[in-house]
Amino acid sequence: VQLQASGGGLVQAGGSLRLSCAASGRSFSIYGMGWFRQAPGQEREFVAGISWAGGSISYADSVLGRFTISRDNAKNTVYLQMNNLKPDDTAVYYCASKTGSPRRYDHWGQGTLVTVSS
Repeated sequence: VQLQASGGGLVQAGGSLRLSCAASGRSFSIYGMGWFRQAPGQEREFVAGISWAGGSISYADSVLGRFTISRDNAKNTVYLQMNNLKPDDTAVYYCASKTGSPRRYDHWGQGTLVTVSS
């Protein structure tokens, strides 16, 4: 499974960005997809996740109310709409998928940089 993320960039505080991540490959099933981020000098952290079948969603407390995760099952694509961005949101954002098991993320994209200026 290959994951291709896009949509990062530079935005001013209070602005918005939309990230996309498309999954491709041979004969795979998706149980769920999610977004993680890693700021300089910090560990990677969970941002948001969505299940593929029922669409259940979870968010990190730090983005609740500002970020929205959604999916397009037909396109094997997950999106992250990020509104009211803050400088603390600056990080490399990674998409990930649960394909071998519904319990863990087992494939990762290459990351896309989001920079929020104050």
